[in-house]
Amino acid sequence: MSENGADGAGPARSKRADARRNQEALLDAAAKVFVASGVDAPVRDIAREAGVGLGTIYRHFPARADLVIAVYRHQVEACAEAGPTLLAGSASPYAALREWIGLFVDFLVTKHGLATVLRSDTAGFETLHAYFLDRLLPVCAELFDAATAAGEVRSDLTAYELMRGVGNLCAGAEDDDRYDALRLVDVFIAGLRRPD
Repeated sequence: MSENGADGAGPARSKRADARRNQEALLDAAAKVFVASGVDAPVRDIAREAGVGLGTIYRHFPARADLVIAVYRHQVEACAEAGPTLLAGSASPYAALREWIGLFVDFLVTKHGLATVLRSDTAGFETLHAYFLDRLLPVCAELFDAATAAGEVRSDLTAYELMRGVGNLCAGAEDDDRYDALRLVDVFIAGLRRPD
């Protein structure tokens, strides 16, 4: 028996957990840079934000497309996991929905740049888009249904229409400094409220 446990897997498991945390921190940093500067942002900006060397990024993600896809998947998972947490901890279902939509907007601004990176891989982009819908539509539906059941938002829309509307408001935002997608989405989400 080792001092780290009966099977001796303690250090290896800890190392994998550390590597996973480091990769998540790197993906969080890349997402932040992509939202601020687009998916064509210099890798050195991502390395600086993550507090790592360029070699670390290239070791994990040899091509920019690899990094962008990993950020995309990471953000989808973060959005999916945030929904139930927000619903449980917010003052109201509408407040949870509104906060989740803010996370969704950050994701969408990054996502629109993905199409440029994957120009030559239509099938890959379609696969990622299907993954995005499969993971996020049920979360949005849960939040929207809870706000509807609480009488906080109008009930004549669907979660799909809500996500599609938010997506349309975000299209092109990464290319126009004069356009604030989050502000317009905020107006849209405020318009969901049922009159008192």
